[in-house]
Amino acid sequence: MVEEGLRSGAIAEFAGYNVRAEVPYHDSRIDFLLQRRGEQVLVEVKNVTLCLSPEIACFPDAVTTRGQKHLRELARARAEGYRSVIFFLVQRAEATSFTPADAIDPLYGQLLREVTAAGVEVLAYRSVVTEVMTSVGVRIPVCL
Repeated sequence: MVEEGLRSGAIAEFAGYNVRAEVPYHDSRIDFLLQRRGEQVLVEVKNVTLCLSPEIACFPDAVTTRGQKHLRELARARAEGYRSVIFFLVQRAEATSFTPADAIDPLYGQLLREVTAAGVEVLAYRSVVTEVMTSVGVRIPVCL
């Protein structure tokens, strides 16, 4: 769904970029490498299915050492000159904002705040699901 949104221009921040999926980066595989006029953007996608309180989507829903590793890799890429983005695809129609699930994985929340301070961008988009399609919908605020 995110790949389709990237390729179609539905994700405004990345309209007009060339998209490559599943790109090796050091000891990881990052979901997408976007390229345009010499700029390189690494995008790691996380699927969000949890709301801990009404209207607030949260990630992760369990301790995620893999997710922590991805955050560290995005920070490393940022330090190497890439534009780095963690993209949360929220699968909850009632969600109007996103925040890390600190009560579930406090280290993930701490790392998310640290990498954001180091220049990694955080985006959250809510998905749209109908009887005939699923797609990336609207951007929602991220509360760190």
